[in-house]
Parts: sequence; C-alpha cells; structure tokens
Amino acid sequence: MKVENKISDKIIEIERYLEELYEIFPISFEEYKIDFKSKAVSERYFERIIEAVVDLTFLMIKEKELKQPEYEKESFDILARAEIISETLSSRLQYAKGMRNILAHEYGKVDDQVVFNSINEELKEDILNFIKSINAIL
Repeated sequence: MKVENKISDKIIEIERYLEELYEIFPISFEEYKIDFKSKAVSERYFERIIEAVVDLTFLMIKEKELKQPEYEKESFDILARAEIISETLSSRLQYAKGMRNILAHEYGKVDDQVVFNSINEELKEDILNFIKSINAIL
C-alpha cells in the first residue's frame, strides 16, 4: 500500500474517532465527573486520537522524506520546521501527546477538569486544523 493511501486511511480513522468521541462526550463537567463510563470512554478516545495523529505524523515524515524523529513528540517539530503545520499547532499537539501519556500510563493524578476542558475546548479544533494542514500538501 502506498504511503499516500495510508495517510488517507489514517485521516479517515482520526475523523471517525473524533465523531464517535463527540457523540458520547458529556455536555457538562459535572456530568463528566460523575459518569465514570463516559469519562473512561472519552479518555480512551482521546488516547486513540492522539496515537493516530502521531502515526500520521510519521507517515508524513516518510512521505516527505524528512528527518526521522528520535522520540514521538519531536515528530510535530519536524512537521513544523518543514512548514507542514504551524509552530503553534506543533506545541498544542505536543501538549496533547503529553496528556495522552498521562492518561495511558497514569503518571501522577489525572486532573479531570484539565482533561474535560482539553476535549471540550481544544481537541477537535486542533485535530481538524492538523488534518487540514496535511490535506493541503497532499
């Protein structure tokens, strides 16, 4: 399978995860806090979305024959240096990757308010901007 086809498939996967997340995501923080099932599913979707975004960065790096990153977060910097995404978006996605690691590996206590706000206010816009940036150069 060509890298370009893998990129398209990965974008479709990310868009599907976003759609599914926002279908089940609680409307309020109060609901998020008390509905442990919705909270757990939302956190898992957050993890899956960020994992798929990282996969997509590596596919883009391969497609554009850019320097291979030494660690996953660096992949966003590489795309920013290649002017595929903005520096601001790179920073925001690195932050999301760090939060994903906290959720996945339970480093320290997870702050429900921070996770809720990230999903409610930032995630969708950042991911859609990322996909838009990728599509613009394909």
